[in-house]
Amino acid sequence: MNTNLDKARWSENVIIADADYVDAVAFDLIVNFERIIGRRIPKADMARWVDCIALDGGLRPGMHSTQVVLLHGEGRSRMENFAPGDYAAELDGKAFSDNLGEFAFSSLPCVKPTGGGNLFTEAAGVVCAAPEVRRVMLIPNAELIYDDVRRALSRVDDEGKRITVFAMQPMAGGNFRQEILGYSLMSALGIRAEEIKHD
Repeated sequence: MNTNLDKARWSENVIIADADYVDAVAFDLIVNFERIIGRRIPKADMARWVDCIALDGGLRPGMHSTQVVLLHGEGRSRMENFAPGDYAAELDGKAFSDNLGEFAFSSLPCVKPTGGGNLFTEAAGVVCAAPEVRRVMLIPNAELIYDDVRRALSRVDDEGKRITVFAMQPMAGGNFRQEILGYSLMSALGIRAEEIKHD
């Protein structure tokens, strides 16, 4: 068990994201949609993306406190397709406030064994079990570790908690809600629905 996770004091709302996976999905969306809509797409707006995740996770306007935990590979210093994206200089230990309250960022490098998500599933279990946490939003690399996350959450007493797992497509269910990750990323990238409607 990671002692940093065990000893952490958590907010009422927590977002845990596999930042490398989210960054890769954002890159794929940029490449594909630039071809489809015929214009340059800027980097994803980090604050806008976090707001969309929070809203999809059930947060509503008010003076809330939300922790955003970005897990990333040890060799990664930034999210290349997000602004701001540099962990040390722009994200870790930083916060912003808007109509949904305050969002405080932390980044945590981790060794990722092939096909595994040990730190992610461990963090999900610890956060979901913390009595002070009421709302949890999880963005794993669903293609690799979704079943691990689902198993970890099945051991959590989720009474009174709202847990939402984000993936790029509907997945097998569990004791949690599901949302599609692509919608929040498209919003953060400034891709409008009317731009991609076909005649």
